[in-house]
Amino acid sequence: MTVTMVKCACDRCNCEISLEEAIKKGDNYYCCEACANGHVNESSCQNSKCNCGGN
Repeated sequence: MTVTMVKCACDRCNCEISLEEAIKKGDNYYCCEACANGHVNESSCQNSKCNCGGN
């Protein structure tokens, strides 16, 4: 089994996720709902190692 890793499509995010775990929105892949929704209300990325959003 091959696992393909992609960078989260959020410009502020530094996360890499597997396609199997990514959240797909349009043609883009995101690491969490906060990134996929554009950090509405400055919601934080759910990856504690990431510094995008409200972190």
